[in-house]
Amino acid sequence: MSKVLIVEDEVKIAQLLKDYLLQSNLESVMVHDGNAVLDLVHEHVFDIILLDIMLPGKDGISLCREIRQLSAVPIIMVTAKVDEIDRLIGLELGADDYICKPFSPREVVARVKAVLRRTQSQTQSLNQANNGADTINAKPQIIELDPDKYQARIFDIPVELTAIEFNLLQILAKEPGRIYSRSQLIDQVYQDHRVVSERTIDSHVKKLRKKLNDIKPGMDFVQSVYSVGYKFAI
Repeated sequence: MSKVLIVEDEVKIAQLLKDYLLQSNLESVMVHDGNAVLDLVHEHVFDIILLDIMLPGKDGISLCREIRQLSAVPIIMVTAKVDEIDRLIGLELGADDYICKPFSPREVVARVKAVLRRTQSQTQSLNQANNGADTINAKPQIIELDPDKYQARIFDIPVELTAIEFNLLQILAKEPGRIYSRSQLIDQVYQDHRVVSERTIDSHVKKLRKKLNDIKPGMDFVQSVYSVGYKFAI
């Protein structure tokens, strides 16, 4: 049973969605305040998130950005403002779909199922490709780095990285599980001691994570450790 996180401040709407999702064999958890969302994402594994934009506490746009730093979980944005649609697309928040209020609960369930099918199909395709590779090489390398050429391969699939992204990946992958603070990453990546903000590192990590996730959806190689920094995990 897939698990859905419903982020909606209107309790009646959230409960209605929960009931319809349950009829389609989709379990769900409701939260009505934006400030409580990140803790739930840290503590639980969700297959998809329905994320309203207008929320008490943190708004949906800010939450979408922050969730994307933590996870590649599919996100469907929900908005009551038609003019928000252009902003959602233009900001490239990383959302997988959007729905406008007022909506039919059946439409929401259909959109949730469509996104789940798409993401699950991508994962199955990659698994099949990797299983095929296993017959040739019993122990394929998960990650291969060539520092002389700044080239990286994940499951034998090449990844195009910038020099900064490659250096970040090399530092993190050298000691899987070790948590690096942003300041530690800045010191190691920018050894000429230039002044670089922590937001710059966050931006490079975000781009790196997206490229890795495009190769292997659902596997967060570079993980964010809340309020601390980043680590590489296999």
